[in-house]
Amino acid sequence: MMTSRSALALSGILFTSALSHAQALPPETGAKIDKLFDQWNRPDSPGCALGVYQNGQIIYEHGYGMSNLNDDVTITPSTVFHVASMSKQFTAASIILLAQQGKLSLDDDIHKYIPELPDFGERITLRHLMHHTSGLRDQWALLGLAGWRYSQDLITDDDVMSVMVHQKALNFKPGEKFLYSNTGFTLLALVVKRVSGVSLREYTTKNIFEPLGMKNTHFRDDHEEVIKHDALGYEQDGEGKPYRMSLTNFDTTGATSLHTTVQDLLLWDENFYNPRVGGPEFVKQMLEPGILNSGKKQDYASGLSIGTYKGLPTVGHGGADAGYRSDMVRFPQQHFTATALCNRADANPGALTRQVAEIVLAKDIKEPTPSPAAATTPKPTGPVALTAEQMKAVAGTYWKKDDNDYQRIVLKDNTLQLDFGGDEYHPLKPLAESHFRVDGVPWSEHMDLHFVAASGTKPAKLEQSWDGGKPDTYEWVQAVDPTPAQLAEYGGAYVSDEIDPVYRFEVRDGKLALLRMKHKPDLLRPTVQDVFAGQIGTLRFTRDSAHRVTGFVLDAGRIQGFQFKRQAGT
Repeated sequence: MMTSRSALALSGILFTSALSHAQALPPETGAKIDKLFDQWNRPDSPGCALGVYQNGQIIYEHGYGMSNLNDDVTITPSTVFHVASMSKQFTAASIILLAQQGKLSLDDDIHKYIPELPDFGERITLRHLMHHTSGLRDQWALLGLAGWRYSQDLITDDDVMSVMVHQKALNFKPGEKFLYSNTGFTLLALVVKRVSGVSLREYTTKNIFEPLGMKNTHFRDDHEEVIKHDALGYEQDGEGKPYRMSLTNFDTTGATSLHTTVQDLLLWDENFYNPRVGGPEFVKQMLEPGILNSGKKQDYASGLSIGTYKGLPTVGHGGADAGYRSDMVRFPQQHFTATALCNRADANPGALTRQVAEIVLAKDIKEPTPSPAAATTPKPTGPVALTAEQMKAVAGTYWKKDDNDYQRIVLKDNTLQLDFGGDEYHPLKPLAESHFRVDGVPWSEHMDLHFVAASGTKPAKLEQSWDGGKPDTYEWVQAVDPTPAQLAEYGGAYVSDEIDPVYRFEVRDGKLALLRMKHKPDLLRPTVQDVFAGQIGTLRFTRDSAHRVTGFVLDAGRIQGFQFKRQAGT
């Protein structure tokens, strides 16, 4: 007599076998796809694995480049990759399955399962964590502030919790904003463990991967584990420079650490059309977007980004850790998905999967109506010469109020240049009198800087847009140029109640330098009075009634309002 477990295993084998019979693309279509990866399809280069799925079948798969340069191992469709943040959808799926099993509710307070997390005076639900609306500061940014070196020092769940339990504040009230936070998904993995009694690795293997027949997929929770056919990650210090290994080094799951193949991901992808795991209600909940307190619907669901591309609805997610890059984008109306898993830090799999979609779905692709920003962005026709007066009008310091971010454009060597900090400048290439691109960076063609001159009481401003999307606005502010004596006022040691290391400031070669553990000196650039910008983020120094410097507040992307106080006597 066949047991239920045997029947389940057999159904998984039959399902996998049925899906393995691929409908091949026409040779000319495959050749167009291969051309996208030509630059890496060499025996001396890391590269990517590609899987193209339609109607539940792999219609094209290929490996480009090498998975292991040490031993000349090529990438194939069965090569296993670390897929970084693509992991998040499987963590969210586990929470939804536990909710279906009646073991938790998505609206439970996180403190019910993780009571050691500080009480911030706000209710933070599992749903907030799944939709990046919790307000919790990002774990990688916090660990960096605390002295950990990402992908170099071993990071465990205990290390993440060691910084989280000392936090005094949130970035914002839960549900007020969307701000990507890896912390939420690490906490969700801990919830899975405490509710189910087994690790996220064990839970997903038993409840997702085995039922779907994903034999080469699991969450790695031991950095010393040997994984057969696993790709090594690589990076270069510059074009033409030797490749260096760039590997992950953490025993933490939930936000990351899934290892899988493009072949296995077909089985997960097909579950969104024919849900063998969780049923239709599971799929519905996975695709349900987050909603802010204001009632505004987000374009992010449970570890999945909801969007459009060339007029077609999409669902997917990317990932980036160390030397690994990944992306999976689904076009539900066409029952089509493209997945690219890469082991080189300079790869852009999100762009590659969409280019593959353009080739295969050429008849379905629509040209969307240009956004206002795209409509006003000139097409590059060659260099445009600006007069000295025109360049002088653009130069200056600009402030984005929403996240306390600054852009500084200087006139240097008779050229407008964008100050990246740390004595790194990149020339601006004018496309027209008021539109610029940043020269010498790989993402230049995707970003437009539009200068808007002052008008009446309105200051000049910079509008920064990506791929013709809605622009971020930076307003001109009166910059300062403090003397060495004025810079010396900020010197000394500073500490935070939320992390252990001491931060020190001193004047070096006429600039204020931030010195912190395991980091090179960060040469800060002044923006406005008492505010500096650097590699770490934006620092706003505070003063007492006697005008003495007492501390500073750091805003750094996924960390907002992080406070330091100056040590007495420094």
